[in-house]
Amino acid sequence: MRVTNGGAKRILTTLVAALSLGVTAPAVAEAAPSGGWNDWGCRPSAAHPEPVVLVHGLGANDTVNWFFHAPKIAAQGYCVFSLAYGTGLLGPGVGGLASMRDSAAQLGRFVDRVRVTTGAAKVDVVGHSEGSTMPAYYLKFLGGAAKVAHFVGFGANYRGTTLGGLDALAKALLTSVPGLGTVLRTACGACSEYLAPSAFLDDLARGGVHVAGPTYTSIVSKYDEVVTPYTSGILAEPGTTDIVLQDFCASDASGHLSQAIDPNVTGLILHALDASYAPRCTAFTLPL
Repeated sequence: MRVTNGGAKRILTTLVAALSLGVTAPAVAEAAPSGGWNDWGCRPSAAHPEPVVLVHGLGANDTVNWFFHAPKIAAQGYCVFSLAYGTGLLGPGVGGLASMRDSAAQLGRFVDRVRVTTGAAKVDVVGHSEGSTMPAYYLKFLGGAAKVAHFVGFGANYRGTTLGGLDALAKALLTSVPGLGTVLRTACGACSEYLAPSAFLDDLARGGVHVAGPTYTSIVSKYDEVVTPYTSGILAEPGTTDIVLQDFCASDASGHLSQAIDPNVTGLILHALDASYAPRCTAFTLPL
């Protein structure tokens, strides 16, 4: 199979797009988010002593991924912070591309900054897509379990994805196009880590994904078209809570991306952070 430099570049672009577990969307705003989040003067209350750290998905950034959920979480009295992590060749607006091992270390530094600034002993972590997988590594291997009280992932993915069968094509290209694997790891280290089997996923799964300390809540959708099968986001481990959106709300048609703007997801996040919050089922018909 002979591939020109231009052809290899097109293949790489297609692979990155196909493997992305988030979305590259136009920036909502270049300035710091409003709506009460990323306010570094915020101090936690007695009712909500842990600041909430929001972690976006692959190919997204914190402004795009959290414009819906973040203000609603902050409106409940939480100090809310978000970061853009793992940016690379595509610029500062496209994150989650770096190896998840490196991004987990970056998350750890951000958590420490939030703790020092707010005076909180621990934080809560809420993540979408890669924002579930990568923080799970941080909790398990980089000391995060001692610094996190509640961990909530939605559009969650802990075992990789078949991308509806496209993983076979991706693997074939990676083995048949000389040098493509190296280029992909440079451009999007997280992409190859999501193609099972991978050393990253093996490390995360060994002995169980979760570790003692934080509470774990995993939210998934039966209609997820990116995390396939959707059960890749189900932990099914002692001490964890798994929620299928359609079991909670039968009229929720959310796929993968639309969970970022799903009011049912907001309610389930708030309940996971504070059991006294009662989420309500709201019809949601955006199957993306």
